[in-house]
Amino acid sequence: MCGIVGYVGERDCTDVLLDSLSKLEYRGYDSAGIAVFENGEITVEKAKGELKNLREKVAEHKPKGHCGIGHTRWATHGEPSDINSHPHGNKRVSIVHNGIIENYKDIKNFLIEKGYTFISETDTETVAKLLDYYYEGDPVDAIIKTLKDVRGAYALGIVFKDFPDRIFAVRKDSPLIIGAGDEENFIASDVPAILKYTRNYYLLEENEIATIKSDRVEFCDMHKLPIKKEVQVSNLDMDAAEKGGYEHFMLKEINEQPTAVKTTITPRITDSMPDFSAEGFDAAKLSSYNKIYIVACGTAMHAGMVGKYVIEKLARIPVIVDIASEFRYRDPLIDKGDLVILISQSGETADTKAALELAKLNGADTLAIVNVKGSSIARAADMVVYTHAGPEISVASTKAYMVQISVMYLLAFELAYGTGRISKEQCEKFTKELQNIPSVPQRRNAPARIRPTRPPRSR
Repeated sequence: MCGIVGYVGERDCTDVLLDSLSKLEYRGYDSAGIAVFENGEITVEKAKGELKNLREKVAEHKPKGHCGIGHTRWATHGEPSDINSHPHGNKRVSIVHNGIIENYKDIKNFLIEKGYTFISETDTETVAKLLDYYYEGDPVDAIIKTLKDVRGAYALGIVFKDFPDRIFAVRKDSPLIIGAGDEENFIASDVPAILKYTRNYYLLEENEIATIKSDRVEFCDMHKLPIKKEVQVSNLDMDAAEKGGYEHFMLKEINEQPTAVKTTITPRITDSMPDFSAEGFDAAKLSSYNKIYIVACGTAMHAGMVGKYVIEKLARIPVIVDIASEFRYRDPLIDKGDLVILISQSGETADTKAALELAKLNGADTLAIVNVKGSSIARAADMVVYTHAGPEISVASTKAYMVQISVMYLLAFELAYGTGRISKEQCEKFTKELQNIPSVPQRRNAPARIRPTRPPRSR
């Protein structure tokens, strides 16, 4: 997964960008790069491989400035290389990009006819050159015209040579936040990248354009109409985003599972019974739905499969589990009176969000199980159950998967009780057993048994 950062303020921009990129290394990448305003010009440095390669390259000539963008790339179009690394652009405009541009070949052919040349194999370079094509002095106008031609998913951090004191940002189906500091501001694809500098941030909605300066952030829509936003505050702490003495994040997060499960289920249990009243539903409401769908991607989908098994076993209610990427294409039979449960660790999974929109379009109620407050799926769903796994840095999901399963079990208990399939005593028993799981001692691997050796047979 690619990572985006950006900074404008009084600090050394190169230092901030490299430090912030290091906080996104857990996402996986094959190259990294930065673009920094230096003496009125956009200076670009990028390198294939680990971030340390970029650090070594920058050490030879460190761009000195106070505004810039950075990126870690996971190759999709074009092999990992210095040339294919982000940022992309020319002397007038430079961009970093997460996502996929579906019609980049059409854009590229159009621009070649207009006299543009391309040096990389990426879809991102086509967006950079299209921005340059449309730019006539107003960056926001150029962005609006460009996005009208672009199809796909994107989070873009953009700088224009004529505006060395600001960054422009826009997104669609790919996460991007705007960090709000004291006389300094940021962009980032994930909160841990900027947590060292600020906990305050703005949520950038789809096709909103942000203009980020050191002293303020301005938002507008695709018609250049201004948008007012409230500052959000991250509840993550620095320790949660660091390894904390463990050899690697996966080992740390495995050991965090008991606490994560306890923190997630405890607020939803009252007198040994499931209690989702704070989330706006109860056993009666859950048991009133005609059909239940569970939609998710990857690991979250597997948590949904566990949910299906336990709901069907205890409540005897059929549950349909769909991979989110297939859900909208199979024209599912969803209607009013149905419940669609959407599971996503980030709350930004594009296919899951599209499934949610389809469910709402068909009149079904939607229930999101997500880990990130204020995420797109959480804001769009009718009901939300927030899990409390904290940041999951490891690519292999551990605690996020466990808390999702825990919520599914609680929902199953609530459903089974609401439909009369289990008694209150049975529901209390199951809930207590779930509560006890975090305190069960971890089983250690037993030492291998040593078999006594037999004396050799005499011949």
